[in-house]
Amino acid sequence: MPEENPGESRLAPKPLDRPPVDPEQAAAFGRPRGVDGAFDKLYVPNGRSSAPIITKPPAPESLAEAFGRPPGAEDVLLQRPATGTGSPNEGAEPPLWAEKADPWRDPGAPAVLGGPALEAEDEKNGEERPRGALLSLPEVLFGRRVKPVALGLLGVICLLIGAVGGVVGWGIARTGNSLTGTATISEAEAGKERAPGSIADIAARVSPAVISIEVKSGDTGSVGSGVMIDPQGYAITNNHVISLATSDPQAKITAVFTDGTRTEAKVVGTDPKTDLAVIKVAVRNPVVIQIGKSADLEPGDSVIAVGSPLGLQNTVTAGIVSALHRPITAQGENGEPPVTYDAIQTDAPINRGNSGGALVDSTGALVGINSSIRTDSGEAGQGGSIGIGFAIPADDAMKIAKVLISNGQVKHADIGVNAASVSADTSEGAQVLNVADGGPAARAGIAEGDVITKVGDRLVRNAAELTVAVRAHNAGEVVPVQVVRQGRPLVVDVTLGSD
Repeated sequence: MPEENPGESRLAPKPLDRPPVDPEQAAAFGRPRGVDGAFDKLYVPNGRSSAPIITKPPAPESLAEAFGRPPGAEDVLLQRPATGTGSPNEGAEPPLWAEKADPWRDPGAPAVLGGPALEAEDEKNGEERPRGALLSLPEVLFGRRVKPVALGLLGVICLLIGAVGGVVGWGIARTGNSLTGTATISEAEAGKERAPGSIADIAARVSPAVISIEVKSGDTGSVGSGVMIDPQGYAITNNHVISLATSDPQAKITAVFTDGTRTEAKVVGTDPKTDLAVIKVAVRNPVVIQIGKSADLEPGDSVIAVGSPLGLQNTVTAGIVSALHRPITAQGENGEPPVTYDAIQTDAPINRGNSGGALVDSTGALVGINSSIRTDSGEAGQGGSIGIGFAIPADDAMKIAKVLISNGQVKHADIGVNAASVSADTSEGAQVLNVADGGPAARAGIAEGDVITKVGDRLVRNAAELTVAVRAHNAGEVVPVQVVRQGRPLVVDVTLGSD
């Protein structure tokens, strides 16, 4: 068997299946002929295709008719030539996309770009166009170069612009910075309720009748308070408030009312033993205070103090009656006899300058004349109030004031003894140190060493209380006096005398 040829037993390569390529696509996307680059001018094999290549939708017929080339004149441009006056293409710079063979030109475009149809006159001649004359204000207003309606409209516009600017500026000014602005604060519409009988109501009625008293003599002086008690201008105060005026003829007294009115005052009479005085103020028809009854007070009743503490005029403080019938003794002013009175004790704050002011009850009626305070530095000292103040009862003060107004001076009942506070074997009382010769006590048989424990209905627990118990009666009145002599109680009738 002949040996087969090894080469003939192999299969030939399978032919490649190459589908036909559209000539137009090959011309558009194929490699250019004879060049190594990737682009060439458009080439259509076998001559120009009967149908043009359209890369975008055709232009509307109306636009193509209006702006397209005239029929049969493919090389004629819409624009006039940039230079020259001959035919459209004579001496003119070729416009953009004018060449048919331009690879970037859309063959289906109905128009091409070119230079402007007409050149500007100034650019053509190389000269600047002359500007029109500027109108002056008189020409605008009086030369009738502008219509009045236009001027009026211009004025209205200016006014509107100014108004808008003003509103904007006002808004910016009111807005301020981040820390300032307009606060919206809620305020109560109704007024403060002040019921009749309230402290505010009482103070409003009483304050016009309370005056501030200033006493000056050269570089020295004092300040206190007073209370108007009579429409003729009489006012009651403490003796120590105006004592400088009684000892110094050059001293002047000035009364200051709540409305700021200042007027001169004169001393009518004084009672150093009870620390009371009456002055007359040069004023017509003043507001006077209503006089109450101090005998009707009870511990715990509400009271209000009105005066000028430390020179602070029209000061109102409130408290209660702490105690009644509290005998108080203080040193007299300028060598005068000691002061002794049956005081009302109150915790209404009273300070220096309140002296002579009003202590009123819950109805606004005068029940006492503020006189002294108890302090750490002593009674009526230089310290401040510690809630223990004393006032002269209005019943005693008005009784003395009436006598001072009528006579200028006052006399008190007197028993005719000097006594000291002691504790006897049977009770506390006032021990008699000496007896005035021929005095009321001597005539009644009271001897030195006796301890007086009661005068009339009033218990006597110390020497101050003996004084106020005796002064509660009138001179010439016969009063039973209880004494303790060598441990035995005795009662004697004493016809009181006068100091």
